[in-house]
Amino acid sequence: MSKAETRRLDREIQKTQKKLEAVQRGEWWPLTGRERLAMTRALTSGAHSVHKGRSTGGAESRMESIDSSITARLTAELTALHTEKQRLLTEAARAKAEKKASGWW
Repeated sequence: MSKAETRRLDREIQKTQKKLEAVQRGEWWPLTGRERLAMTRALTSGAHSVHKGRSTGGAESRMESIDSSITARLTAELTALHTEKQRLLTEAARAKAEKKASGWW
């Protein structure tokens, strides 16, 4: 393991954490194209319902569902990055221990 690998993973972890925080604040920049499209459709559907004088419950629940799936995706990404970093650190520690144990005395 090199320090560059852990630095790269640390950067990716920070990026993903920033994306997750942005989504929790209601920002759209971390969304994928498909997620943006789904949110826009739900928003448009709600606006149409308001225009027709109907309830926006369906559109709101759709937007909440999309939001929770986005949060789940980013959380899974974050977990995978943490797991990968831990795996790299464990491999490095194991290699270091083997190197010490194979000493000539």
